[in-house]
Amino acid sequence: MSKAEIGILTLGFSGQALFFMRFFIQWIHSERHRRSIIPVAFWYFSLGGSSLLLIYAIIRRDLVFIVGQSTGFFIYTRNLYLIHREKSAQDSPQPGQGAQE
Repeated sequence: MSKAEIGILTLGFSGQALFFMRFFIQWIHSERHRRSIIPVAFWYFSLGGSSLLLIYAIIRRDLVFIVGQSTGFFIYTRNLYLIHREKSAQDSPQPGQGAQE
């Protein structure tokens, strides 16, 4: 096996490891809270895993895998955007809630 092939396999397995971690993190988080919860880390691991697997799929020229990972990439990015937008809205003062004079 060539160094390039080993590098490509390492990339693919790294993406799979990140995908595994998202489920592991979600499981541990839910167990701690005794209910099903999806922590923000889930979406970051999803985005990281999807990115690496998309690169892997492009290198392998696997159209089915490319379409699947690019769709996931969009969904994970959108979820992170919505989470950060909601957090920003909660952190910013609402009209009429400014500093007391």
